[in-house]
Amino acid sequence: MKLIASLGLAAALLAAQPASAALKVFACEPEWGALALALGGKNVEVYTATTALQDVHRIQPRPSLIAKYRQAELLVCTGAELEIGWMPALAEKGNNPRVAPGSTGYFEASRYVPMLEIPVKLDRAEGDVHPYGNPHIQTSPANIARVAKPLADKLAELDAAHAADYHAAQAQFDTRWQAAMARWTEKARPLQGVAVVSAHKSWAYLYQWLGLREVATLEPKPGIPPSGAQLENVLATLKTQPAKLVVYAAYQDRRPVDWLLQRSGLAAVELPFSPGGVPGTDDLFGTFDVTIDRLLQGLAGAKP
Repeated sequence: MKLIASLGLAAALLAAQPASAALKVFACEPEWGALALALGGKNVEVYTATTALQDVHRIQPRPSLIAKYRQAELLVCTGAELEIGWMPALAEKGNNPRVAPGSTGYFEASRYVPMLEIPVKLDRAEGDVHPYGNPHIQTSPANIARVAKPLADKLAELDAAHAADYHAAQAQFDTRWQAAMARWTEKARPLQGVAVVSAHKSWAYLYQWLGLREVATLEPKPGIPPSGAQLENVLATLKTQPAKLVVYAAYQDRRPVDWLLQRSGLAAVELPFSPGGVPGTDDLFGTFDVTIDRLLQGLAGAKP
């Protein structure tokens, strides 16, 4: 009787457990964590390694990050060497062959996107140059759409038991996303041709999508903080190439922006850059809603 009772208890415990554990996804940036969650739902457990208030070029592989990396079954990063400053050290310390480059569990979003600003010459004297092009692909919703299908396919490959769920979620996401893109594009028509100054070379894909025109950057070269002389050069440029807005990301130092505002009269626009950067950007849809609204508000407040 004791044996029968023990067997019954074991069977009950097994029945109470889920048929399969959630797929562990390690997302390097918030946009890919948000996309993986939108496609995976309850079938995935997503850990996002960075926040929109951090410079993703410069992350420390802290112990908690290493622990999550070791547990991961799928790694989703931008690639294009965006994470080159910290991912190699994290991979060495985490030692997880399931998500090592070239493995089934390794996914780079930039591989599915036509890259912009690919340098013709590689020279570190030119600053933080990315050899495969500008890695900030998430600033255009068209690129999110390009990544969604292959990411859903990868989730289905790693978790075949829920493949139908991932493909259905991707189809539903694409329908909503295409409708949102049409709405954003129409709403943003007043931005076409507007000249802007950027704090950092972060926005190539956003500008291409909306037709914004970058006339200067506050950084003299990518990743190099602007000096007083550089800011004076930008001010001089604006006399011959007037602009309306100064665009910067939520994680960036605002002091150079304020310096220029005090002397130029331009309107400043702080953009989320990634989900979670500013209030109202908890997911990808909110991120672009807020991005368009803030750009339009900045343009409305700019000097004629």
